[in-house]
Amino acid sequence: MNLRDYQTSSIENLRLEFKNGHKRQILAAPTAAGKSIIMMAMIDAANNKGTKSLFICERRILVDQFSTHLDKYGLDFGVYMAKSWRYRPNCNIQLASIQTLEKMEEWPEVDIIFVDEIHACLRKSLMSHIKENPHIKVVGSTATPFHPEIANYFSSVTSVSTMSNLVREGHLTPFRVFISHEIETKGLKVVAGEYKKDDLEKRCQKIVGDVVQDYIDISHNVFGQYEKTICFAAGVQHGSDLMQEFNSHGINAVQISYKDTDEFKKEVFEEFRKPETEIKVLISSTILERGADFPDVKHVILAKPFKKSFSSFVQEVGRGARIYPGKEFCVIQDNSGNWLRFIDSWEDLYHNGITSLISDVDKKSRKEPTKKEKEEAKCPKCTALWPPKSEICSNCGFVHNTKKTNIINLSGEILEFNQVEKQIPWAFKRNYYQQMIGYCVQHKKHVSTAKHWYLKKFKEEYPSDVMPEPLTPSVEVSNYCKSRLIAYAYGKRKA
Repeated sequence: MNLRDYQTSSIENLRLEFKNGHKRQILAAPTAAGKSIIMMAMIDAANNKGTKSLFICERRILVDQFSTHLDKYGLDFGVYMAKSWRYRPNCNIQLASIQTLEKMEEWPEVDIIFVDEIHACLRKSLMSHIKENPHIKVVGSTATPFHPEIANYFSSVTSVSTMSNLVREGHLTPFRVFISHEIETKGLKVVAGEYKKDDLEKRCQKIVGDVVQDYIDISHNVFGQYEKTICFAAGVQHGSDLMQEFNSHGINAVQISYKDTDEFKKEVFEEFRKPETEIKVLISSTILERGADFPDVKHVILAKPFKKSFSSFVQEVGRGARIYPGKEFCVIQDNSGNWLRFIDSWEDLYHNGITSLISDVDKKSRKEPTKKEKEEAKCPKCTALWPPKSEICSNCGFVHNTKKTNIINLSGEILEFNQVEKQIPWAFKRNYYQQMIGYCVQHKKHVSTAKHWYLKKFKEEYPSDVMPEPLTPSVEVSNYCKSRLIAYAYGKRKA
């Protein structure tokens, strides 16, 4: 296995903490950071020493997914599952779903347990087993270690890296967020901290047509076509309505739910995993929240509002975070209001990562943004999330009308200024340069390349004493940068 530096460091830290007496540890890593790879490397090392390990998944379909990973690296293993052809209890490496283990009279005897998505697997059966077997080492992995019981059973956390760092290093895909038609949650009953399911689903069904039309508009404006998409619904009936609406527009959509057989879900997953799949939109309420591994997904639709569950929000957004050849960013289409509802907690997690096993982010009451705040948070032209402290939309280049600049209109790349003098405001050029830097970071080009492109485009050098933060490049900026690379390659061939 070719491990990245931060993955190797994570393994080293987990081993060090074991030596320091921490037998119960949390591996905290953003979705798509490679938690499975880290645990596989540790399982492989343990197997080479003759140490027995057990890998626990939340659902059967995730057992199948991890089995594929182990096969890829040639690891020999057994599976505890009814009628599984891989039932081989003598192997040092064993896989099982938490449901299967709960039905067994005795759990297999092992030296170390790895638990995938520990926030969803920390059930009474697992907690009892951990408590009754203090000699067994346990590593629980998750992107959201916010379960209220985690701190009672685990004593150490290894935080792989932050999302912002992994995006900057090219290990995660950046997001482009669109604040779309929102589901009205005002007046909804709350049960156990979340919106009452049946009432919420009825509200969600009212804007099914808007969700699909937003998808069509965003797909056309951003990609110029429909890309592989995951859509999160509020329930089975809501998902069914969405599926019918997508299909009525000629967009092939399929829903999977708890009502479907494992065989059907497996077939759908196998089809959706194909690069040229016939399924354009895969819809689910909860099944796709955790562990679903589809790296070429470029569009995620959030159509299920949460009142407090920041964990669920992060898990849903993370479905689009995996890198894939030709994938420069992932669109987040938010019809749920969740992005603005959780924006403070998201920014903290995105930039600072996990620093403690104790957290109240899933318990906090969230103040609903006002109608004015919601409108100000998005671009009035393309509905993209407005960049903080910026006068220009990083997606479409729209410029706010302000007294300071007196900008009237944006026409291509030339801005009308006072309706007389045509010039490009400094804010626009700075934003464009930041996106050029973002393109260079994504494609592993030196920053000096962005300076050269800036000089070529604006006929002036960018101030050398200012080095702005990179921004995710828009389609326009990406196309310009590509054109420069093509021109450079052509010039070299000609020379």
